[in-house]
Amino acid sequence: MRTLETLLNQRWILKNRDRELYYQIKEELALGEEKKFLMEKLGYPLIVNPYMIKVEKTPASAENWMGILEFTSKMEYIFFCIVLMFLEDREAEEQFVLSELTEYIQSQYREEQVDWTVYRYRRHLIRVMKYCVACGILNVNDGSEEGFARDDTSEVLYENTGVSRYFMRNFTQDIMNYTSPQDFEKEEWIDVDEDRGIVRRQRVYRRLLMSMGMYKTEETEEDFAYVRNFRNLIQDDMEKFFDCELQVYRGSAFLVLGEECRLGRCFPEENTLSDIVLLTNGLLLEKADAGEIEVPTDEQLSLPKETFRRLIEECKERHGHGFNKTYREMTTEEFCREVLSYMTELNLIETERDTVHLRPVAGKIAGKYPEDFAAQ
Repeated sequence: MRTLETLLNQRWILKNRDRELYYQIKEELALGEEKKFLMEKLGYPLIVNPYMIKVEKTPASAENWMGILEFTSKMEYIFFCIVLMFLEDREAEEQFVLSELTEYIQSQYREEQVDWTVYRYRRHLIRVMKYCVACGILNVNDGSEEGFARDDTSEVLYENTGVSRYFMRNFTQDIMNYTSPQDFEKEEWIDVDEDRGIVRRQRVYRRLLMSMGMYKTEETEEDFAYVRNFRNLIQDDMEKFFDCELQVYRGSAFLVLGEECRLGRCFPEENTLSDIVLLTNGLLLEKADAGEIEVPTDEQLSLPKETFRRLIEECKERHGHGFNKTYREMTTEEFCREVLSYMTELNLIETERDTVHLRPVAGKIAGKYPEDFAAQ
């Protein structure tokens, strides 16, 4: 059983939802090796109690793909935080009806006046409540959110599972004056031993495990030197728990997962959009080989946004017959927007006004159709 993969893939293992897995993981952790790796190499606290098992996963730095993917607006994040506040004073297995919560949200929400007769507010709350049920914070005992979607007076009976208090991290400092993700990143190391080697090691292991790639910049020069100096040790540590290979280049490093590894969200995914990105990357390499695009020695390639859009358009023109109906029938504008958004989300590119900065990983992962398929 791949214990670490399971713990890193899931927010938590809830005993009341998967009793067998809960005891399997608990038994594996008792042996100590996985726990030691989490604590020493990643600096991740491990929570084990009668309700759940959870690893407090914190990234080396905030990235585009992080967050609750089910949420689509700032309002939903605020509603969710208010739901967690609401549950703080309630015991496990305590029940409540939706109207109690909606009244509480109205009293706590400061951005604007919430009117539940307006469908927009109900839609945002429904998305939050469905997420709470899906991840195990709440159980539905009677009714459904769809009734509330149709009528703001419709009730739903919920049961608090008691795990909501473990959703948020416990911070050692007052965070009320924090204004950026970087403030939280600094807070992470305040109570760590002053030995900078420990901080650097944990930051490197986190970045390799949780990012698309690690790149050498002025800010990461020391971290990248650590990778180069201890690559064999890092490889041995990673191989012990995951089917993977550490690849280190002059200005970048990647943890390439094997076919048997199921460690979180990986690229390429099994969807058409991933295929399109692979083909776009392949077209990019083709033009670089032909000298049409010049790649700098540090592999940090930047292109005018319009040039990169034309590259995506050419990919659609050349390979569009192999895409599914949705992407074949998209307008050029929709197609480019979809591809740019996906590549940005996965940190394959970074857009800045009229410029697209391509990460070196875009040149490492490319694809093409088999010759017989292309001929057809």
